[in-house]
Amino acid sequence: MNQDTRAAIFDMDGLLIDSEPLWRRAEIAIFKTVGVTLDEKMCRETTGVRIDAAVQHWYERFPWQGKSPQTLVEELVLRMQNEIARTGVCMPGVKETLDSLQAAGWKIGLASSSPSSLIDSVIEQLGITAYFEACCSAVDEEHGKPHPAVYLTTARLLDVAPERCVAFEDSLPGIRSAKAAGMRVVAVPDPERSDDPEFSIADLRVGSLSELSYEALLAL
Repeated sequence: MNQDTRAAIFDMDGLLIDSEPLWRRAEIAIFKTVGVTLDEKMCRETTGVRIDAAVQHWYERFPWQGKSPQTLVEELVLRMQNEIARTGVCMPGVKETLDSLQAAGWKIGLASSSPSSLIDSVIEQLGITAYFEACCSAVDEEHGKPHPAVYLTTARLLDVAPERCVAFEDSLPGIRSAKAAGMRVVAVPDPERSDDPEFSIADLRVGSLSELSYEALLAL
């Protein structure tokens, strides 16, 4: 592990791209096809976790007939790819933050609960592919967030010790994942949850990446 270089590791959904409303619409529509009625509040229960875990969560609560859980996973991924291509835009401050970190010599990685196909779709749509030296999906790990596996894998691929990494997250499972990996964490919660005391486990909390200064990062 490189003991001198710093690394920044970003979550994706809700942090780099405003995809959480897209996820909620997709989940409500797809689950309706198997007779499961979700609302936006219910969808927030699975924010930040892997798609397969979210589908399994609802299957255990509302067992359905017909389509398998894996079929719903595939339908959700396809729906999201179409939504991202149609409406996907960067969250405020994303490119400016990436530019600052890259200029300062930080290594940059991505650790997402989404499958690799969606990661590729998002960073290509946003035009930020070139910033990332490693992009990892929790789908490829035995355990998803809040388990630290995806963050530890990303740090290993970047060749940077976890304690030299700063993670950027918008969800509690993601924050817990990065903290369990031994990283500092910048929380950028959804405005509806900006005052939630549970986010106090992060080392720094900001309203958006556009509010984040490089000096504040170094202070971590």
